[in-house]
Amino acid sequence: MKTKMRLDKMLGNLGYGTRSVLKALVRKGAVTVNGARVKEPGMQIDPHADEVVLEGERIVYRDTLYVMLHKPAGFVSATEDNRDRTVLELLPEELRVFSPFPVGRLDKDTEGLLLLTNDGKLSHDLLSPRKHVPKTYLALVAGLVGSEDIATFATGVTLDDGYVTLPAALRVLSSPKIEADLAADGIAGNMRASSTFTMDEAIGRLDTFPALLTNRTSWQEAVAAGEPLSWIELTIAEGKYHQVKRMFEAVGKKVLYLRRTEMGPLPLDETLAPGQWRELAEDELERLRNYKKTEDRT
Repeated sequence: MKTKMRLDKMLGNLGYGTRSVLKALVRKGAVTVNGARVKEPGMQIDPHADEVVLEGERIVYRDTLYVMLHKPAGFVSATEDNRDRTVLELLPEELRVFSPFPVGRLDKDTEGLLLLTNDGKLSHDLLSPRKHVPKTYLALVAGLVGSEDIATFATGVTLDDGYVTLPAALRVLSSPKIEADLAADGIAGNMRASSTFTMDEAIGRLDTFPALLTNRTSWQEAVAAGEPLSWIELTIAEGKYHQVKRMFEAVGKKVLYLRRTEMGPLPLDETLAPGQWRELAEDELERLRNYKKTEDRT
């Protein structure tokens, strides 16, 4: 069955103007439908089948939007906020007219992959607790992350409110004097090949990771205390409030920098700098849709 809608509504949904502006454009003959100039802004059309041209521009209709955003620190994952800037402010007006919303949340001081869409069904599928869609994070942690932490995370961490998390995969990327500890426990495979770094080298990376600037006090405290710093990668299958930070706090450590790098089958595009975005490619969207179907069968 064909889907019909008003001509002015179709153009309005795509951000081409308010109802009054579009009414004026149609009345002055700026719009054609299937090659015929129209004068009635409320005429019923099939937006997917009829050819609509506005002032010489062929209009391609769509009603869904899928955007990958590299969320920067300092923005909240919300559609509106009375105090802070929202991630929607990073999108141009022609995309905001689709009324996208964040799929899940990243903390204000957390960077990384954030999906924005107006597809409620896909959002529900990706966020449903029953699906356990994995999310992977890169973090810099104050404290020596070792084999005991890896084992604790693998069985579930008891948070400050008594909740026990689902098993999580913790991998040490780089940490002072940790290789021998991992090797001794026979789990060196949990550590990816990466050179260790000194405190001075870690501090030197401050300007490379803007989100750390929001945690400068924590940095200063860690430096003053002479704490070792550990780069880690963590994959969790749920999304409790401040979960990554609380998991490390539960084992006596503090997250200084956090970036989400993957959500399900979708990795963060490394060419996107913080604050940049792009629409998802068709193959990426298909992977997201098919991923939850695959999970349903397992």
